Amino acid sequence: MSFNIAIDGPAGAGKSSVAKNAARELGFIYVDTGAMYRTIALYLLREGIDPQDERMLAKALGEIDVRISYEGGVQHMLLNGEDVSDLIRTPEISDAASRTSAIPAVRKRLLDLQRTLASQEDVLMDGRDIGTMILPDADLKIFLTASVAERARRRYLEMKNKGQECILEEIRKEIEERDYRDIHREISPLHKAEDAVLLDTSDMDKEMVVKRIVSLARERMNGEKANV
Repeated sequence: MSFNIAIDGPAGAGKSSVAKNAARELGFIYVDTGAMYRTIALYLLREGIDPQDERMLAKALGEIDVRISYEGGVQHMLLNGEDVSDLIRTPEISDAASRTSAIPAVRKRLLDLQRTLASQEDVLMDGRDIGTMILPDADLKIFLTASVAERARRRYLEMKNKGQECILEEIRKEIEERDYRDIHREISPLHKAEDAVLLDTSDMDKEMVVKRIVSLARERMNGEKANV
């Protein structure tokens, strides 16, 4: 029987980076659900399709083949056979994915893929509504967050290290706007599941966060084994 870990939290909280490392240490498959929405957003942008146009969106979703492959434990996103893993990591795609992920038809399109993976494998899945909607029965739920100022600082340094031009204040405003959209959207809004462990990483480095997640997972797995 598979063991599932759900990590939710706002944009820029560092979910993906710590989730990848925690999954590797636990021997779990890491599932970046945000990458799935980014992949669909990329297709829509390429084709110039307004996601609010229900007819065009329905047609597009019928033409999109989204798949996940793993190479050396690293998740790769395939869009109609093309590896778009690097192409979906831009601010433009991030913003588009935030808007696209709020559309019911898009969420329904990816739900089966996400749940099928979780039913077959030990997975660590991160996103905005994993513990509340996608995997409500996950064995361990974590709500990972940090202050807006700290999330903006981290994003700024990440972009600068990649040689991208950016302004810290603009990044902070973008994060605040993203938070508002995610929290107030009608479909699957961002909020902490009642049984989730709150983990504020404002004063923690990545290694500390990974250790905490791994410790929580092992405690929970050992507890389940003891109750069998």
